[in-house]
Amino acid sequence: MKPGIEIVSEKKLIGKRVRMSFSNDKTVELWKSFSPRKNVIKNSISSDLYSVDIYDDPHFFIDFNPLKKFEKWAAVEVSHFDDVPEEMERLVVPPGQYAVFQYKGKPSEAQKTFQYIYGVWLPGSIYEMDDRPYLARMGENYKGEDPDSEEEFWIPIRKK
Repeated sequence: MKPGIEIVSEKKLIGKRVRMSFSNDKTVELWKSFSPRKNVIKNSISSDLYSVDIYDDPHFFIDFNPLKKFEKWAAVEVSHFDDVPEEMERLVVPPGQYAVFQYKGKPSEAQKTFQYIYGVWLPGSIYEMDDRPYLARMGENYKGEDPDSEEEFWIPIRKK
């Protein structure tokens, strides 16, 4: 599995967030609170959804601890922040380089893909993890827990 390398300009997102750990996963709860209200965001630039993880520690996956907390967002990309719906927040994703991995399968079964990315591809590449947000983009072929579901994993990188 070889990623595409993309240089991304700043992204403006509107959504909801929660602090959680992998051992106390609140992803389903977060999306259940966001999904019914995503259509009230008036200035979205596409129907793509973003799951965003912000890790406090740049070595989060090197010194992995399932109890370590991070911030998770459910969001959409917008053209501007002029009208942020009640109970939602803005997030600016800084520009930078990303390794983009295409994934097909159930999201709940993506663990092997992440083990490959962080345990094989990243250490063997000319890159290291950058301390910008991690993104998962779910476009028109995203079907939730369907084995034919497709999404993209955007890993923030910089040259070693």
